[in-house]
Amino acid sequence: MAVTSTTRPHAPRLIRAQRAPATTPPPLVGDWAAADTRLDDVRLLRLPTGAAPEDVAIDAAGRLVAGGDDGRIWRWDGDALADFARPAVPTVLAETGGRPLGIELDPRDGTLVVCDAYRGLLRVTDDGRIEDLAAEAGGRSFVFCNNASVARDGTVFFTDSSDRYPISVWKRDLLEHRPNGRLVAWRPGSRRAEVVRDGFFFPNGVALTPDESAVLLVETTTHRLLRVDLTGRSDGEPVVLADLPAYPDNMSGVGDGTFWVALPSPRVAIAERLLPHPRLRQVAAFLPDRLQPQPRRYGLVAQVDEEGRVLRTLHGPSGRYKMITGVRQDRDLLYLGSLTEPGVAQVRLD
Repeated sequence: MAVTSTTRPHAPRLIRAQRAPATTPPPLVGDWAAADTRLDDVRLLRLPTGAAPEDVAIDAAGRLVAGGDDGRIWRWDGDALADFARPAVPTVLAETGGRPLGIELDPRDGTLVVCDAYRGLLRVTDDGRIEDLAAEAGGRSFVFCNNASVARDGTVFFTDSSDRYPISVWKRDLLEHRPNGRLVAWRPGSRRAEVVRDGFFFPNGVALTPDESAVLLVETTTHRLLRVDLTGRSDGEPVVLADLPAYPDNMSGVGDGTFWVALPSPRVAIAERLLPHPRLRQVAAFLPDRLQPQPRRYGLVAQVDEEGRVLRTLHGPSGRYKMITGVRQDRDLLYLGSLTEPGVAQVRLD
């Protein structure tokens, strides 16, 4: 299995912190109340090597797929997933040489479309062959290729979360608090992607609406759920559907007009209070990671509809599976990815 060496982009050391109004993190009450705490009791599907399976997907054969921080893409057999009584051991599907993040299924042929944070947009076939689809858009290389959604005709809509900071220093982009990200589209047969819209604050998860007239998109920095029209009939301005009480990450559609959103952490009070103080945030960016504002140890995912209404929330107040960045439903099972955990979490919905 050939592995391509991937260059890691240089990250600016000095952030260009932008002043913004402070916010007060809202409590998790009402629709967000911790009434269902099943995320503190999950089955852990460990990666044999590496860790941090940031996103999860189910392929056409019902197998679970996730990518680790060592560049490997792992695949679990569907029968092993169904048997909770024995360990489920994955096999290596492919090695990208980079950092696989978002993973989606191409509905046309069942191949996997992978956002590699360093390498760009990839296709991975059932036998593990890797094809580079796009590494730039609008004349600029991707710095942080992150999450995707694939249309019925094979068009891939995906996020390039930052034009300055790669995944290795993702906190710098949040501290900078500038619209450094963009929504990009790749169309079958093209060697380049096109910019759909830029000016997003760390755009992350993205999911097409059932009629494919728009995408739902979340901004991690501003904790917003947005709707972006793709028809050209509107004025093009994203519509804010919700201001979330937590920082959102990846999204995935269920297929019934609803969507799951992974939320790695409830909003952090000190980070929100620092927003009006650019100089202090510049200083914070120079501090060791352990001294910077830290995500809360808390498990959280939410199911929303096309209008951003919250239908269901699942919690893990003890943080036994924390920093949840990916979420995927497969019938009555939910699979979770994480930026820090040693494997994928599996939890029953019913």
